[in-house]
Amino acid sequence: MPANIPPPATTSPDTAFLRLLNVLDTLRTQCPWDKKQTMETLRHLTIEETYELSDAILEGDLSEIKKELGDLMMHLVFYARIGSETNDFDITDVLNGVCDKLINRHPHIYGDVEVNNEEDVKRNWEKIKLKEGNKSVLGGVPAGLPALVKASRIQEKARGVGFDWDEKEQVWAKVEEELQEFKDEFNIAENENIDKEKAEGEFGDLLFSLVNYARFIDINPENALEKTNKKFIKRFQFLESKAKENGKALQDMTLAEMDVYWNEAKKL
Repeated sequence: MPANIPPPATTSPDTAFLRLLNVLDTLRTQCPWDKKQTMETLRHLTIEETYELSDAILEGDLSEIKKELGDLMMHLVFYARIGSETNDFDITDVLNGVCDKLINRHPHIYGDVEVNNEEDVKRNWEKIKLKEGNKSVLGGVPAGLPALVKASRIQEKARGVGFDWDEKEQVWAKVEEELQEFKDEFNIAENENIDKEKAEGEFGDLLFSLVNYARFIDINPENALEKTNKKFIKRFQFLESKAKENGKALQDMTLAEMDVYWNEAKKL
């Protein structure tokens, strides 16, 4: 088939995946932009696509989720195509590798191990990873993760080997303890200079304990904060729009005047 005629769409998953491989092969050999790409140049684009998928999921936009999944799939195939050019690995190696890992880490499905619940599954997962050569339970937490996500993953992995609180009440008591320690370093009732390094440390401890409590009550802190971000943006943009309609500039308005529009936004 001539390179300028793309392979036709298909209704079969395996042939659709083969179609993507063929398209990427053609682009890699004939498109000036695709020819120049390396794993390093694709990296930041992949991160961007991941955040776009995350945003679509939070918005509940299934059409956008489908599109972003396709973009991410393209990136994964692109990395495998680049890896094949140096004979380090190809897409077959990648797919077989992840299948082998999933089979090995699910002995309750593919072996004779018995589990009672998802917590047993998580504990087995972490034990198997250590047997595979991981030096630390926390070794699999990427250093580059955003701090809030990293805190969640650290706590989840520690829980996987039994290092965790027993009851959520204990966790909340820890939250209150950390809040008091932060207040001790940052006394809001006084105007004394604070030790910012100590206050920052206590604030970090407080956030970590709140992430821990969120985990105990099955709230994803990253999702929760991002939803609050979106809510604030929508309300603030409504405030800006209403101010403009009335010929006012925000910087010339009092906080009380802005609060009128803000409360309107909350009702909406």
